[in-house]
Amino acid sequence: MFAEYIRAALSKATYEIIEDEEPFYGEIPELRGVWAIGKTLEECRENLKGVIEGWIALRLRLGLAIPPINGHAIEIPSRAEAVV
Repeated sequence: MFAEYIRAALSKATYEIIEDEEPFYGEIPELRGVWAIGKTLEECRENLKGVIEGWIALRLRLGLAIPPINGHAIEIPSRAEAVV
């Protein structure tokens, strides 16, 4: 589920070259705040993958919705309650 979501998100990535020590910039427009840089396109892509993973973890922890991408979704688990 997570791997498929990350692959789908990476398929939506846009990249550009910027004037910086790490000139490759990538972002996922559908995922607000998800961006990364790298010295090479491959490094930028790997960094972007790590940012997506952290973004998912943070949203799950905060109970925030994760938007579906290309039919891939990650549902927020409901809190389990103890039955006595």
